[in-house]
Amino acid sequence: MNKSELIELLSLKKGISFKKSEEIVITIFESMTAAMLSGDRIEIRGFGSFVVNEYKSYTGRNPKTGESIDVKPKRLPFFKVGKELKERVAGK
Repeated sequence: MNKSELIELLSLKKGISFKKSEEIVITIFESMTAAMLSGDRIEIRGFGSFVVNEYKSYTGRNPKTGESIDVKPKRLPFFKVGKELKERVAGK
């Protein structure tokens, strides 16, 4: 499912306009992004949680040439699936 399919499904299930559904989905995604940018953790019970993991710099290797390279520190979003979703997908 992509963003436009989610918007369309929300519109059909709740009987609201496509435009209103689009505003709702965009607001949710923007709020989640803002929370992660500020370092907050997002937890949706029964679904999972989103956190930002911080990685320190390290010396890596270019797999093609074997040359050593310095990898800069970075922050990346990470999703941890919730128990209920994991069980539903597994069919338990």
